[in-house]
This record gives sequence, structure tokens and C-alpha cells, in this order.
Amino acid sequence: MGVTGAVAALRGAVGFLSRLPVGHTEDGWEAFRRTPAAMPAVGYALGALIALPVVGAALSPVRVPAATVAVAFPAWLYLVTGITHLDGVADAGDAAVVHGDADRRREVLKDSALGVGGTVALALVVVALAAGATAVAELARFSLVGAVLLVVVAEVGAKAATATLVCVGDAPHEGLGSALTGASGPGALGWVALVTAPAALLGWPTLGPDAVAPSLAVLAAAVVVAALAFAWARARLGGVSGDVLGATNELARVVGLHVGVIAWTLS
Repeated sequence: MGVTGAVAALRGAVGFLSRLPVGHTEDGWEAFRRTPAAMPAVGYALGALIALPVVGAALSPVRVPAATVAVAFPAWLYLVTGITHLDGVADAGDAAVVHGDADRRREVLKDSALGVGGTVALALVVVALAAGATAVAELARFSLVGAVLLVVVAEVGAKAATATLVCVGDAPHEGLGSALTGASGPGALGWVALVTAPAALLGWPTLGPDAVAPSLAVLAAAVVVAALAFAWARARLGGVSGDVLGATNELARVVGLHVGVIAWTLS
């Protein structure tokens, strides 16, 4: 892929993964769906943008309660990224609790009505995100760079987890999932890893080698989430759908934030 194609893929990724006004073109979409590595690539910039509430609270002349950051962080995050992936959480939550075979679960995925399983899944993800933001805000009082680094790496990890499923998964039906998984294969995993790997070293220039372990923990958590999501989707749905991709993104971000904070406290 040339420079023009790479730029188109990145622009398509920003348009698909956020609400930033970059415009939507057919060329951008085609370049993006054939380039899974564009997901973690734009995760660096999105992560830095998402971290703004943490930065603002840490640099405020008055002390901002961590609970306030817990509200502002998810609100700002979904303002920037949109709530499309949350829809995947809701649909996957409903499918996870339904009785029946894979066909029945796929029917539930397509149902726009929100059930109990989806409601609980949404609540858990949003509450866990707010709790993670609280922990990150507390970390920022001791190391603002470390807190921002954690948010960025968690976002890159979330996008890498999603891109991994795009590379190794097969969609059980036509839709967004098939449009993405059908355009790539396991061979694209190398590019995803190559783009994601620098996230482990982002904190080295400022914080030294102690910053590497928490970053690696966040990325490892993303790998675990991707593996579990892939295994569940294959066993319960017959493949990786668009809803599974969205849910993986949200879960990997939340898990990454919590694992990262724990790793920072141990480092």
C-alpha cells in the first residue's frame, strides 16, 4: 500500500471509529476495511484526545474530585467516539443470556430491542469505565504523564484487540462483520502487531523503564480480551459479527484501564 492508500485508510479509520468530522468517502472505507492495522494506528491520537478530561482535572487550579472525572471521562469519550460500539455491547449481552442455538443468538443480535442481558452488560461497562476513570484521575495526581500514557495505551490496545478479531475471524452472516473480516486474513496480524508494539515504549523517554511494565500489562490484557471474545463468538454465534467487534473494543478498553492502574501501583 502506498502513501495515498495509507492516508486513506487512516482517514477511513478515524471516520469509522470516531465522530470527528473527517468526512466519509467510499475510497476511505475500502482502504480502511482492507487495513486492520489502521485501527491501532489511529488509537494513539484518539487516546490522547480521550485523555483530555484527566489532563484538565490534573492541571485545574482547584482540586477536581475524582468522581467528577468519572462522569466527565465517559461523557467525553462517547462524544468523541460515538456510541456505536456500545450497541455491540448491548446486543452481545442479550445474545449471551438467551437460551437456544447459534441461530437463535444471531436473531437476538439483530433485534433492536434492548433486553435484560444487554441492559446489564451496558451498565457494567459504563460503570467499570467510570471506575477506571476515577482510578486514572487518582494516578494523575502523582504522575500526569503516566495517567495519560495509560489512557492512550488502553485505547491502542482496544483497537488492536478489535483488529485482531478482524484478521482471524469469519463472520457468521452478511453485514459489517463480514465487510471487515472478509477483506483481511491472519497475514495482516503482523502489521497490527507492528503498529501496536510502540505503545509499550511510549513512556520510556519521560518515565524510564518503569513505564514499560504497565504498558505491556495493558496490551496483554487486550490480547486476552480478544482471545476470549473470539472463542465465545465462535462457540456461541458461529463467528465474529460486527456486534462482537464493537463489544471487544469496549471491553478491552475498560479492562486495559483497570489492569494498567493496578500495574502502575505495583511498579
